Amino acid sequence: MAPSPEAVRLARRLRDLRESGRLTQKELSSALSTGETRVAVATISSWESQSNPKLPPEERLRSYALLFAMSEVPERLPREQDLSGAERERFNALHRELGTLREDVRHQQTGSPSSGNSYTFDFESGRITLICPEVPELGRSPLADEKNPNYTKLYRYADLDALIEMWGHVRASNPELRVRHRLPTEVSADHLSGHLILIGGIAWNRVTSRLLRVLDNLPIRQLSVPDLADGEIFRSRDGKEYRPVWEESKEPVPENEAPSQADLEAEQAQDAWRDDTPQELAEDVALFARLPNPFNHSRTITICNGVYSRGVLGAVRMLTDDAVRDRNEAYLADRFPGGIFGLLMRVPVINGEAVTPDLEIADNRLFEWSPEGDGE
Repeated sequence: MAPSPEAVRLARRLRDLRESGRLTQKELSSALSTGETRVAVATISSWESQSNPKLPPEERLRSYALLFAMSEVPERLPREQDLSGAERERFNALHRELGTLREDVRHQQTGSPSSGNSYTFDFESGRITLICPEVPELGRSPLADEKNPNYTKLYRYADLDALIEMWGHVRASNPELRVRHRLPTEVSADHLSGHLILIGGIAWNRVTSRLLRVLDNLPIRQLSVPDLADGEIFRSRDGKEYRPVWEESKEPVPENEAPSQADLEAEQAQDAWRDDTPQELAEDVALFARLPNPFNHSRTITICNGVYSRGVLGAVRMLTDDAVRDRNEAYLADRFPGGIFGLLMRVPVINGEAVTPDLEIADNRLFEWSPEGDGE
């Protein structure tokens, strides 16, 4: 799909500014890179692309205005307080111009969510932290032991399919921002002040559990129930429960080959058996929610939960699976224009694989909420 005229106009203006200062993309990359924030040459190129321009964060356009407001373009980004009177006037004018061009692009994109970009995970600024639950000690690989010479930290992460899927998508959507993943025990106040993406249910993710209690305006709770040992159901504020669907296995296991209760507990597979009969998970339930970060309202919290891991992956793939993500982005943009919402979805499981929910199919949407409206 061809880029919009608004996007091309901004890209051309950024290229013209660089060329007017007689800077190469490498020199501009070096000038814009400060402290921990690095701007790659490839990122500069993507902002100037005429065929597929990427939208720079607002703070980067401010840096452009600072740099090119100077009488002579410096090698390093100046401070605003160091500008002369004339340079400050040029800075303000250029900052307004670039900001207007960027807003034109944003407005065009908001009206056309099917253009292939990820608006839900296109963050303008700030750090992004993915918080993923830790595998219980009994279920870990030997390689998750720090004393093992082949120690691999990722073996400590549960919902690893969902983490890798989300990590790649968020990194690709925000190449100039810092994106990191952490276990709940590693989370600090610094992490909590940025954009948060919480992956996994309450049993293994203490941060999710804590935040679900803090976010009282979300009328959905995840809770343990006596009849499920390995997953937690969802309950809406009106008391309605949303549960997974199990079916009797089509491949019965001989009685003498049935696993022991101790084995099932260690494998987190107790729910796969009922009265010594093997069960197959036919449908999981997923929660996807986007809310303001209660620790910093200029940032967001995204919650991707499921009763089981298939639901977690379904919540993530709703906006990363290229087969349906454009339609799902369009649905969310139309249904929740304020960008704050909660959504429970069916996640069918076929041959052990989670099927990505298509939000255009009404039956896939179990519960919907936003501050602008009530209920389902």
